[in-house]
Amino acid sequence: MSRAASVCVGLLCVLLLATVIVLCVQLNTNKNLMQERDKLLLMNMNLTKEREILGHLIQENSEQWKHLHEMDEWIYYHSSLYYISSEMKSWSESRKYCTERGADLLIINNINKQKFVTKVTGGNNIWIGLTDSADEGTWKWVNGSTLTSGFWKSGQPNGQRIENCAVSYLTGWFDYSCNNAYKWICEKSL
Repeated sequence: MSRAASVCVGLLCVLLLATVIVLCVQLNTNKNLMQERDKLLLMNMNLTKEREILGHLIQENSEQWKHLHEMDEWIYYHSSLYYISSEMKSWSESRKYCTERGADLLIINNINKQKFVTKVTGGNNIWIGLTDSADEGTWKWVNGSTLTSGFWKSGQPNGQRIENCAVSYLTGWFDYSCNNAYKWICEKSL
């Protein structure tokens, strides 16, 4: 009898161990599902807040938004609006066009934005918001920040005092006279 009892106790231990393992796996799975649920809830809350903010901006600036959407063709990308011109102007005239619409010439501060610009412009030459007009050799963005790294074509910038504004091409940035006429790209953060 003690042998049969030992076998039964052994089987009960194995069943108990299997049950504990199954419960641990289910608990771990439930924990992962709860973490995923929490992430999705946070994303949903953030998107809801962003939608509410955009709604308020649209209501507060309805005339400006109406102008942006109905009179021009703006592109939405990563929480900003972009306008690519179809005409050509000097750098300062291009900037004036942007600022009159609550925007400014584009600031390119990472490779993703450079790739975006190349894609939406088809690699065509286009004014960006970078100049060294105020202090030769010190390239600054239109927001006043100093250029720390960029996407200059090899050998650029090379114009010294006569080429003070930046143009983005398929192969990188070039410096040209600010009086040259090129298309441009405006950026408006939301």
